[in-house]
Amino acid sequence: MRISIATAYLPPEELVPIAAAADELGYHAMALADHVLNLEELTTQYPYTADGNRRWEPFTPWVDPMVAIGALGAVTERLRFFTNIYVLPMRNPFPVAKAVATASAFTGGRVSLGIGMGWCEEEFDLLDAQFRKRGARADEMIEVLRQLWTGGWVEHHGEFYDFPRLEMTPAPPSEVPIYVGGLSDAALRRAARNDGWISDLISTEQAAGFRTAIDGHREELGRTGDFSMIVSLNDAITLDQFRRAEDVGVTDLLTMPWAYHGGFEQDLQGKIDGMKRFWDEVGGPIGG
Repeated sequence: MRISIATAYLPPEELVPIAAAADELGYHAMALADHVLNLEELTTQYPYTADGNRRWEPFTPWVDPMVAIGALGAVTERLRFFTNIYVLPMRNPFPVAKAVATASAFTGGRVSLGIGMGWCEEEFDLLDAQFRKRGARADEMIEVLRQLWTGGWVEHHGEFYDFPRLEMTPAPPSEVPIYVGGLSDAALRRAARNDGWISDLISTEQAAGFRTAIDGHREELGRTGDFSMIVSLNDAITLDQFRRAEDVGVTDLLTMPWAYHGGFEQDLQGKIDGMKRFWDEVGGPIGG
């Protein structure tokens, strides 16, 4: 099981040293979160907490993930990067394709795109994006992205996007895996059509159920080959518990490794020390 580091809500100045340490220690990847802005008041209900309160406080930093990946790629050699989660239908596919391809080019192909459909209608409005039909639009956007990333002349004539023959250069030096986040059946089906799934915080038992559902969808589609199941676990602490998660089909653990040794709120050195200890105790034995 590969180990990736979640970076949501971290101060920007900590990202470079954490990436460098992760690269040296042997972690697989680093995940970059995404929101463009944070409204003071919302009409849209936040869906990921029981009381509807957002998980972050006002003025929590949200770096642009592609800009961040470019900077982090410059201080690493092996560490991969993915977005968790990039709100795809809130954007136009052309600048998305360009930003991801450029980040991939600068990192030697170490970029994957983790996408979600988004929940905040007001944020869509402020970016001049339509909230309605965002799932169908995102599915077509994925087709467009994959076409643009081939590096050749392409054209597309669909429901939402229509363009003549064109090319976008540079193309990514290798395939960009697309992962899908979300807990709904629509999200699981979308993940099954692509390269992987990213969970919210769930239990090992829940992970097993989601794996069964996704595998069923992939079988219906005739999809074979590697599929990444990237999971944040709320009930695994010991090496045996993480091995249990691997047994039920979790391929990638996404976590803040320092939290197991001192909690989430630590200074930078405490985080790096926690990363080292977690790697020695868990990461190396299961993902080294």
